[in-house]
Amino acid sequence: MKKRESDAGPRAGGEAPSGLIDARIAQLGDWRGETLARVRELVRQAHPQVIEEVKWRKPSNPSGVPVWSHAGIICTGEVYKDKVKLSFAQGAALEDPAGLFNASLEGNTRRAIDICEGERIDPRAFKALIRAAVAMNTAAFSSADNRPRKGTRRS
Repeated sequence: MKKRESDAGPRAGGEAPSGLIDARIAQLGDWRGETLARVRELVRQAHPQVIEEVKWRKPSNPSGVPVWSHAGIICTGEVYKDKVKLSFAQGAALEDPAGLFNASLEGNTRRAIDICEGERIDPRAFKALIRAAVAMNTAAFSSADNRPRKGTRRS
């Protein structure tokens, strides 16, 4: 099993993912940084054991993308000029009674929440969505662990 990077230790290059996310928020220095910081706070409140990661670092995006995980990706926090996009890896399978999902609605797997300048997200509904994503990941992770291994039989 591949070991996942977590907030527990530094990455190659010496910085822990939480420090990289802190730096990204500070670098933005505008409403997008404030929005990303607020979303991060809500994710942590919804599930304190969340793992923070930074993925997809490349020359065109050296800061990478903040990712929140627990037994799989919960959501990502991409930053664009006009919005902060929160993409839920399994969003299409989640119930969204508050109607937070407003982007990527046509896909079979992901759903996203685009937050533009001046917009606020309902904290209670967002935390419920995070908890639902964690529950889905945990259930999928548990059922994967209980599958018979290739070449073995269960009686």
